[in-house]
Amino acid sequence: MSNGIDCLNGLLRGEISAVETYNVALKSLHSPELASTLQQCQTDHNTRVLQLRQKLASLGAEPTDSSGTWGAFARFMESTAAASGDKPSIAMLEEGEDHGLQAYRSGIDKCDDGDIRIFIKDLLPAQERTHEKMSTLKRELN
Repeated sequence: MSNGIDCLNGLLRGEISAVETYNVALKSLHSPELASTLQQCQTDHNTRVLQLRQKLASLGAEPTDSSGTWGAFARFMESTAAASGDKPSIAMLEEGEDHGLQAYRSGIDKCDDGDIRIFIKDLLPAQERTHEKMSTLKRELN
């Protein structure tokens, strides 16, 4: 079970990092018309934060409350990209979505608990949607 708990807490750290990173991007956005998509993605990630915390609590585990080292790095990179304009910021967010998508897929492959694996599979389509939104936005800006 600890492998499953570790897997869920890893995903939770990534989702907390995503919420924090979108917050940085939204504060430094140059084009207000992009805000709606970024806010939708941030809301979607926040929903997954809540779902992961609830699942961990239901398993009697302590949900992490921090994005950890990766979160600090992601926020730094996003603030650097945001200072350069919307295109680099969106590219950085899309890269983060790539990382998140891989984390979910890896979690499904590596988790040793079948119920937790099913739970992660159930969250995967939502991560695929936020990834697609940012990929589309990145293509539109290029």
